[in-house]
Amino acid sequence: MVKEVNRIEPGGKSRGSTKNATSWITHIFNYRRYITFLTGIYSCHWEFRQWEKTELGSCCCSRIEQVFFLLLVISFSLSVILLFLWIETSNEYFDFDWVAYLGTGRWFYWSIVMLSFGGTLTAYTSLLMVVGFLLLWERIELYMHNCHKILIWLVIILCVFLLVVISKFWHDKWLIAGLSLKIFAPYVHLCSIAVMSLISWPLAFYVSHLEAEIRIRRFKMTCFKMQNHQGRDIFRRLRALQVAIGLPFVVLLICLYLLPLGIYSPCIQKKEDLGPRPVFIAHRGAPMAAPENTMMSFEKAVEFGAYGLETDIYLSYDEVSFLMHDYDLSRTTNIREVMPEATYNHSAFFNWTLLKTLNAGKWFVEQKPYYKMKRLSEADKRRASNQSIPKLTDLLELAKKEKKFLIFDLFRPPPQHPLRDEYVRHVVKEILDSKIEQHLILWLTIFDRDYVKEIAPGFQHVGRFFSIERLEEENISIINVDYKKLFYSGLRCSGRSILLMLAVLHPQIREYKAANININLYVVNEPWLYSLAWCSRINSVTTDNIPLLSQLNYPYFFMTPGYYMWIWLLVDFTSATLITIVFCFHWWKEAKKEKSLEVCSVSSESISVKEKGDNQDRPRLSMEPRERITESPWIINTPAKGSKKPPSIKDREATSTVTEIHKTPITDSSKDTYGTTYTTTSETSRETPTSKK
Repeated sequence: MVKEVNRIEPGGKSRGSTKNATSWITHIFNYRRYITFLTGIYSCHWEFRQWEKTELGSCCCSRIEQVFFLLLVISFSLSVILLFLWIETSNEYFDFDWVAYLGTGRWFYWSIVMLSFGGTLTAYTSLLMVVGFLLLWERIELYMHNCHKILIWLVIILCVFLLVVISKFWHDKWLIAGLSLKIFAPYVHLCSIAVMSLISWPLAFYVSHLEAEIRIRRFKMTCFKMQNHQGRDIFRRLRALQVAIGLPFVVLLICLYLLPLGIYSPCIQKKEDLGPRPVFIAHRGAPMAAPENTMMSFEKAVEFGAYGLETDIYLSYDEVSFLMHDYDLSRTTNIREVMPEATYNHSAFFNWTLLKTLNAGKWFVEQKPYYKMKRLSEADKRRASNQSIPKLTDLLELAKKEKKFLIFDLFRPPPQHPLRDEYVRHVVKEILDSKIEQHLILWLTIFDRDYVKEIAPGFQHVGRFFSIERLEEENISIINVDYKKLFYSGLRCSGRSILLMLAVLHPQIREYKAANININLYVVNEPWLYSLAWCSRINSVTTDNIPLLSQLNYPYFFMTPGYYMWIWLLVDFTSATLITIVFCFHWWKEAKKEKSLEVCSVSSESISVKEKGDNQDRPRLSMEPRERITESPWIINTPAKGSKKPPSIKDREATSTVTEIHKTPITDSSKDTYGTTYTTTSETSRETPTSKK
């Protein structure tokens, strides 16, 4: 009796199982469009084609493609470093724009251009790298387009060039980035653990899939007694891939879990240890609300509650002290319109009769020098547009009236100036003539300091970043320090340990505090930097951004040690639990698939053995079988009219029984359970139904 042959009907159960086995992303996108999108971005192939998938555990691409994918990762890392460095140095954007103005003669937001450029490079490299990883996930061989290869080289060259330039000309920018980690490190730590928890899902899926692949291959080789060198080699590759993916993840995760043991942040302290709020020294007044070094700017600073006023002093050729920061008048006045030929002449070579007629505020309304400055009202615009260069005596009158401290940089006149060697004494005389209280003057100039101490004993002398011994010897109780230099000095004394580098600022400040020396940091514009100064018990800060900083009532990112420890343990425990559940879930899911596959394999083998036994006991109805069909599989045609409908099979596993029939002698006819007889034709592979006798 010939084995019954069932017909495979379309749309059956096997088709549904294939659909369930596809990638989860096909439930959101059409799979062909998804693959075309990936290959279009990475390889510029925008037409769908049947890409050959690489074998699991084998190499994903050629050597050249591996090199360029590594270069892609390097370019991404460099662009991220450049972007992070530039974001963290936002406190210095105005100084960068000012330096660029000196070189180009045109005021523009060059700092924002650099920020956008770094963001564009990071976005491009990150997108290309994500697409590459998705292609590897789909096991499609990588073919990077030549345009991408050229652009990757350009990104690497540009990033290296910019980082070298920054390191050589603005090396303190690296110190700002390191300083920012003192306050952001706890939050970077928590965010990193969250990111690692999210990454654990695809990583656990891939590692468990590799483990299932290893077990399935070993099971098949054991069942079919296939042991060869190639099989053992694929096992080693799969295990190596598991270790290469899983081990760095585990090591990095453990390091993140233990990172708080080495984190020091001044903003993690007890509430009772938090010092008083640093007072504000208005840098050139309030330059984000009014034109710098104008009376409107200083009056705005007083309105915002400034503790002191800071300015820059030059002496005119006719011996009048006036307020100006730049050595020429091109940036903050309309000298180009009044005297184009004298645009870049030194400010000290002009007479006061000309200086007092220049407009010192129109540029502020037109150029908006700070990208974060608020929109001016119409009244403020009209007032700012009519500002002129003020004299020192004007500012002394305001400070005397409002009881504000006054600190200034006094610039020495150039050669051939009549007050080249007497400028300090001339300015001291103007201050004393104004009758301002002497203790309101914070004297910063080192030149001829002994004369100043003798003629004006009430002045408070301000030192630089000197040793405590020198400060005590010169009877100086206030220091004016660039916040970067304070960090840099501690960095030089801290050794090679990164953790010590991040912890040196606070001990340095404690030494000055123990000697009753007040510290003023300049220039502090960002809230996070002001919060760091607050938590570090700094006495005062010089700032351009007094409108914003004056609104802070509590330091940003402040937390108590107990609260941070509770958050740390909670996040670590939650992350570890979640990652363990994710790995167990994927492991169980793959083990379930493996078990079902083993059951199917065992059942198929038992069916094959049973069929062989039945074929041996089956009576032979024909002594001479027809020619065996080798060109096409068995195909069942529709029965003739009047005959019963043949049954359909329930799955595709019956195709293996068809193969077994080829191995046994084929008779002229066979009968199904309905009594319908089918005969075969070797040439056309057609079957003709005959009625039951």
